[in-house]
Amino acid sequence: MGRVAYKVALVTGAASGIGRATAMLLAREGAAVALTDIADAGQAVADEISRTEGKALFVRLDVTDESAWEGCIGKVLSVFGKLDIAVNNAGIASARPVAEMPLAEWRRVMQVNLDGVFLGTKHAIRAMRSGAGGSIINVASASGIKASAGASAYCASKAAVRMFSKTAALECAAAGLKVRVNVVSPGGVKTPIWEKMDFWPGLVAQHGGEEGAWKALGGSSPDGFHSADEIAQSILFLASDECSYMNAGELVIDRGYTA
Repeated sequence: MGRVAYKVALVTGAASGIGRATAMLLAREGAAVALTDIADAGQAVADEISRTEGKALFVRLDVTDESAWEGCIGKVLSVFGKLDIAVNNAGIASARPVAEMPLAEWRRVMQVNLDGVFLGTKHAIRAMRSGAGGSIINVASASGIKASAGASAYCASKAAVRMFSKTAALECAAAGLKVRVNVVSPGGVKTPIWEKMDFWPGLVAQHGGEEGAWKALGGSSPDGFHSADEIAQSILFLASDECSYMNAGELVIDRGYTA
């Protein structure tokens, strides 16, 4: 316990899935956590942390809005005094063939998945460079390594997150900043992002219920889906001082999917 004690963390997309699991784990390990999301359900997660784990703050944030980012970071610094850990996790998915993809849909995926990570990294670096440094963890995907037909926007955005993060890490190192930037690339994770996809109702109907739908989705991976908690454990490692020399690195957690 206490692997990130006395640190301050910010987690985007913290109302559910990987973001929620990460915020809860970081709090259990001693961090004060700022949770952000466009969904007000993030407040309930912050309240739960405050009741059971420690210090938490919820800030409603559209990760594509730079002025909102400036206000969010300002509030975190005002309340907690510093920022040590930033987890850029917020993301959306799209499932549509390239020939049928509206430009607006493509751009929306890029805005959230890539622009959101760019803005989160940019403003986290600015906050961390004036202090003792810190760790930035950007959540990409195994789909940024291995292509999936029908998921062009998602795959492209996550591949870009991987290369962007490595570049940002090298820039920080070249500038002498004690700011590390690393990537987590999960395989299939059982999170609400799938239930928001257009194909989900049909998949549930086709396989006789949600349990069958999850099993069908997980069939592309050698060992099926894994939990958000497993990804959170990897993020905790990158956030902690245990990997203080890991920079521009990537943890691929996919149970062999990309192999």
